Amino acid sequence: MQKSRRYTKRDGASPWAWVPTLYFAEGLPYVAVMTISIVLYKQLGLSNAEITFYTSWLYLPWVIKPLWSPFIDLIKTKRWWITAMQLLIGAAFGGVAFTLPTHFWLQGSLFFFWVMAFSSATHDIAADGFYMLGLNEHNQAWFVGIRSTFYRLATIFGQGILVMIAGNLQVIYRNSIAFSWSLMFYGVTGLFIALWLWHSYILPRPSDDLPRKDINASTIWSEFVHTIATFFTKFPVKETIIGILFMLLYRMPEGLLAKVSALFLIDAGHNGGLGLSPQEYGLVQGTVGVIGLTLGGILGGICAGRDGLRRWLWPMVCAITLPDLVYVYMSYALPDSLFVVNVCVFIEQFGYGFGFTAYMLYLILYSQGTFKTSHYALCTAFMALSMMIPGLFAGALQEAVGYKHFFIIVMACCAVTFIVTSFLKIDPEFGKKKEEEE
Repeated sequence: MQKSRRYTKRDGASPWAWVPTLYFAEGLPYVAVMTISIVLYKQLGLSNAEITFYTSWLYLPWVIKPLWSPFIDLIKTKRWWITAMQLLIGAAFGGVAFTLPTHFWLQGSLFFFWVMAFSSATHDIAADGFYMLGLNEHNQAWFVGIRSTFYRLATIFGQGILVMIAGNLQVIYRNSIAFSWSLMFYGVTGLFIALWLWHSYILPRPSDDLPRKDINASTIWSEFVHTIATFFTKFPVKETIIGILFMLLYRMPEGLLAKVSALFLIDAGHNGGLGLSPQEYGLVQGTVGVIGLTLGGILGGICAGRDGLRRWLWPMVCAITLPDLVYVYMSYALPDSLFVVNVCVFIEQFGYGFGFTAYMLYLILYSQGTFKTSHYALCTAFMALSMMIPGLFAGALQEAVGYKHFFIIVMACCAVTFIVTSFLKIDPEFGKKKEEEE
């Protein structure tokens, strides 16, 4: 194992030249599909039911990602997939920009968001695989925090800065909403073309990054079927059912809340919302909220690493559920103070980040065994499905009962999180630091 953090010329470019930009490029299209699209469609006049239904379907590529991920090993190299998908993502951003000012803006933008979603999911597969091929074991460990940081920065850039830019353009062009968003998306198109050019030049060419000649589509399919079979039979039936229910239902309140909370923040006061401008939303949700989410996740990792998952399981369950009360408060109080709104969103996102640690650690625990990587990919598919299903009808439910009652229903659904967690059986030593050191 290489002891120095420095790379020699024969290893290719320094990881500092491509790891940060690679994971920034991984995070930006995801936040565009999942969050920016919500603000965009709200400003363009879609109902909450339509927005949550259309955008929740965009989770689908991440749900079915395990179905095509094995075939990336068969065709071309992971380096090729990365650069090709970045070019396609850039084209999808350009497609959204082009269609927004047209009369077919909804159909056109949804089509290109779908292209972006599938390209982004494929990019995730290739980038994560390339990370292991392009770095030795020491640098894989060293840069894991760097890649996470730049993924978060992409989230802040997308939810925060880009939304603010769109809002400022609306002021400049006198509320020409579609045109302002179009200009912003054209700017992101240029950014992704630059990322494509940069990575085409700077990404190393690992000797192991080659299509696998010893397998074909038939053998991959048989292995995939075997992987799925072992996923559902690795534990006794009862434990398997409990595990899958936990993956699907632990985040049920957040699945309802995630999209509607964003709509609540920007919806007009006469509709029961807070009426934040895009600039204010970019600060509240896209910046302060993401910082809270990140800090909560860091603290969750520290606590679980010190005392194990079992010791912190119930505090994390409380953290991911009880702070949702801030939306009940805001829906009734409708605070005018941006400071108060920022504090409320920070509390909720910090709690979510802390409580989400338990969920991620359980996915790792469930994936242990011979097919660790493939089983974890299946776990992440259930993770995406857990957000997709509630999101499909969240907007319709909110429109039927109003924001006040909707957030109360979200709090009632927190009981589901407590119930599914109560059935888990977790080794007291799982997650402790001494286990990793051994």
